Amino acid sequence: QACTYPCQCPSQPLQCPAGTSHVLDACGCCKVCARQLGELCSLQKPCDHHKGLYCDFSKIHRGSGICLAHEGATCDLLGKIYHNGESFQPTCKLQCICMDGAIGCIPLCSDDLRLPSPECPNPRRVKFRNKCCEEWICEEGSEENRFETAMAVFREDPAHKPELNNLQENCLVQTTEWSACSKSCGMGISARVTNDNPQCHLVKETRLCMVRPCDFPMEKTKKGKKCVRTPKPRQSLRFEFSGCTSTRSYRPKFCGSCTDGRCCTPYVTSTVEVEFRCPEGDFFQRKMMFIKMCSCHYDCPRDNDIFLATYRRRMIGDHV
Repeated sequence: QACTYPCQCPSQPLQCPAGTSHVLDACGCCKVCARQLGELCSLQKPCDHHKGLYCDFSKIHRGSGICLAHEGATCDLLGKIYHNGESFQPTCKLQCICMDGAIGCIPLCSDDLRLPSPECPNPRRVKFRNKCCEEWICEEGSEENRFETAMAVFREDPAHKPELNNLQENCLVQTTEWSACSKSCGMGISARVTNDNPQCHLVKETRLCMVRPCDFPMEKTKKGKKCVRTPKPRQSLRFEFSGCTSTRSYRPKFCGSCTDGRCCTPYVTSTVEVEFRCPEGDFFQRKMMFIKMCSCHYDCPRDNDIFLATYRRRMIGDHV
């Protein structure tokens, strides 16, 4: 009854706290900041269904409710127990949430990297007092070595020094390997750093990754073998990410398992654009890792570790 059509939504973009989803109101009109666990909710202020929350109207009257989480496994981090759907900050640099036994985190500090450039020949990260995140400062060098440090990111050409308006032509493209997937099972994130852009700026790229589903069955090993590196793909499936589903189905390869304590991780991968459709009707595309071959080794990451993203194992990069 509170809905009025045509829809009239605020012209200003939503300003939601870090880690908060944008969801449609009950009228299906406007995007609003989703209510979190324990917060008051209503039809016009829905709970964050991406995190498994729902509005319980049985405890509060007058059309309001409270956001509760569906039953799910708790999370244990350094001896402290968090309930399903609970948000928390283990450090000032991370915002985390417990989702049915798994911990997902987003960084609150920018972790961008920076190479020397003509505008900033001597970049340096500095920790300021009373500030959690480090910040970049540019130290001025002498005129003689101003371009010497900047040449780390530009091609050396004795004929002329790089012009500010000709950065792309002189840019020496540098790209790191993709990092290991942030989760040992289920959907995670992999990242790399590259300066392959018109500004020749070092930026962080991310892609979705799934080493194996969390309900992946153990493969039977052949006689004399202790590992199944890359099992043959089974039936086709649709990927799910943050409550949204891929518009088409895929037959991806996953990494298998071992019986001798080793773990199997991706070794040769490719990156493909995957389109997702959300319950609200939105579409978006994300880069996603597709496995071509896995390797088995003893350098295994720890399960349920929110700092898993710091684990690095070199992979052979994208292969077309």
